[in-house]
Amino acid sequence: MPCPGGLDGLFSSLLPAAPPWRPGPEPALALLAWLALLFVWYCYRVGSERAPAGGPAGGPAGGGHLAPCLPPGAGRLHRSLRAYAQRYSWAGMGRVRKALGEAPRPERPAIQSPRVFRLPELPSAPCFPRDAQRHDAELLERACPAIRREYQAVAGGARGWTPGPCQRFYLYRRGVCRPQHCRACPRTYRALAALRAFLSANRFGNACFSVLQPGTILPARYGPTNVRLRCHLGTGPVPPGGAWVWEQG
Repeated sequence: MPCPGGLDGLFSSLLPAAPPWRPGPEPALALLAWLALLFVWYCYRVGSERAPAGGPAGGPAGGGHLAPCLPPGAGRLHRSLRAYAQRYSWAGMGRVRKALGEAPRPERPAIQSPRVFRLPELPSAPCFPRDAQRHDAELLERACPAIRREYQAVAGGARGWTPGPCQRFYLYRRGVCRPQHCRACPRTYRALAALRAFLSANRFGNACFSVLQPGTILPARYGPTNVRLRCHLGTGPVPPGGAWVWEQG
């Protein structure tokens, strides 16, 4: 007897009707579990990257190039440089990133051992030659007569000078201008403004008249950073002798 509809009709009449397919909860649960694992991994990565930046209280951590017993500003410097290095990727930032990741070095005599920040791969020397900053050195030499006259004008009074055997009259201190002192020494202020390498807006930048009283002994110490050079311009009579002797101008 022929079956209407052919074989399809025969099988459909013999087999029970199958219920329509509907997706179960298993794929959705697997997707949620995968997203949860991805979120946990992301939190771990972010935490591991930020952990070296500071200790439990937000200060400097035990690792890195900043020792735990540094001045309060060292922690702020570390965090600012880390944020700066993350924003910019030019080639020069490689040394900054290396400095932020350096392990603390043991206390031992060295030419460079700054207290706050050390930039790697900079040359070391007890005293740099004049040609290291030739433009600025020549500018200061030309301005020396005017600078000397302004120094002599403020040297007679005690106002504005720091006390002690090493007295200083600051025009800039830690990158901050002293307006009253700069107005008293306008030619010196203009000479500083014309320097190419002066750290005028940086906490490492200082400019001052300095007077050593007879018999003054300066203890050996390191500066806060190795990214700056200190330039001495002789403005008064210098006694003979000593390892480094300079002349006026």
